[in-house]
Amino acid sequence: MRSTLLFALALVALTATAVPADDDKGTATEEPIIDMFRNSPNAIPLDPRDPTLDPMNLFRDPNDNPKREPGPINIQKAVGGLSFQGIPTFFRLPVALSQEDLTAGKVEVAFMGASQDLSTGQRGTAYGPQAVRTGEVVGGWGELMPLAHPSAGEVDFTKVMTCVDYGDAPIDIMSNERSVLSVHKMVKEIAETGAIPVIVGGDHSLMYPDLVAITDVYGKGKVGVIHFDAHFDGIPLLFGHYLSHGAPVRRLIDEGHVNGRNFVQIGLNSVKPGKKDIAWMRENQVRYHFIHEFDDKGWRAVLEEAIAEATDGVEYVFISVDTDCLDPAFAPGMGTPEPGGMTLRELFPMLRAIGTQTKVVGVEMVEVNPIADPTYRTGQVGVRILREIMTGVALGKLGIDDPYYVDPLWKDHGGPIED
Repeated sequence: MRSTLLFALALVALTATAVPADDDKGTATEEPIIDMFRNSPNAIPLDPRDPTLDPMNLFRDPNDNPKREPGPINIQKAVGGLSFQGIPTFFRLPVALSQEDLTAGKVEVAFMGASQDLSTGQRGTAYGPQAVRTGEVVGGWGELMPLAHPSAGEVDFTKVMTCVDYGDAPIDIMSNERSVLSVHKMVKEIAETGAIPVIVGGDHSLMYPDLVAITDVYGKGKVGVIHFDAHFDGIPLLFGHYLSHGAPVRRLIDEGHVNGRNFVQIGLNSVKPGKKDIAWMRENQVRYHFIHEFDDKGWRAVLEEAIAEATDGVEYVFISVDTDCLDPAFAPGMGTPEPGGMTLRELFPMLRAIGTQTKVVGVEMVEVNPIADPTYRTGQVGVRILREIMTGVALGKLGIDDPYYVDPLWKDHGGPIED
């Protein structure tokens, strides 16, 4: 039922039938809506004759392709190549077109793009998914060039787990409220099979449909969130809009999808949250770690606290990475950059450790903005962020539970060589 998604949110941004919001609570309408959203006479005029009216109508029927057995499809011509070769898919992975493909292929990780880009400080995150698909600069793929990890050794997550590129969600470039339907549909399709959805954005309004889809499958209040961001993304409204890159946290907690005590934010480093925002966070038991904690106690202590907080009474974890948690020196192409953020030497091992230590059921990486970066750095960093998380998950699958694991051969040049 698609009515599990737009509960009290889309219509208020578009119609005059909504109940006015309380500034402190950020509440929206009195009742769930989807049919109301489509049929309200007060909605912004849309031409019903336009076949692109609804992003949900833009999904291709997988049966339009030649008949075949369900399962992932390897679309590469060669068995491997360098980073600049091959048809761009995430990590040059095979493609899956339907939930049947995911199930038949026993897929464990499905990457997807979501080019939602209506509410960033600098537009351009719509190009994020394609930038990440082509972001690798050094290295290769496939059987010709096995990739080693600088700490974990020759652990290639694409060989440890069955992974695919699940394509991109259709997006209405004029409406966040309408776009969340198709994003939610794809994320839920992946999660329902038991695979890990990995969503590449796009702006951070995606956190709302991404996490709602995850909690639709795993249960409200049963998923912890570890959220890397310079901003707390929990404002009541952004210029009167309920769904934006600055508001998903408030929507998710106020609507009961995630418990505040299991929502952990790392790297806060901006003018938001302010005092009133922190009052809301404390009232809802949101756990927060400002960037100064890295200086006071070190990133490892922050990480260990965050994992304990996110998993307090819950089994599952969703990882949300907004690239603006980083100082823009490391990835200048961001939606809303904030100087003074984390370093890559802090973020990468933290992501890997979370993948190793927790049961990850969903991942999103958002706000990659290649248009704002005249270099290749942001796309490359985006690739590495995903690789670090998935390497951690792969290490956990291999039975390695050390969050700071280093392959012995990568640790000591004088140590014994073991088979």
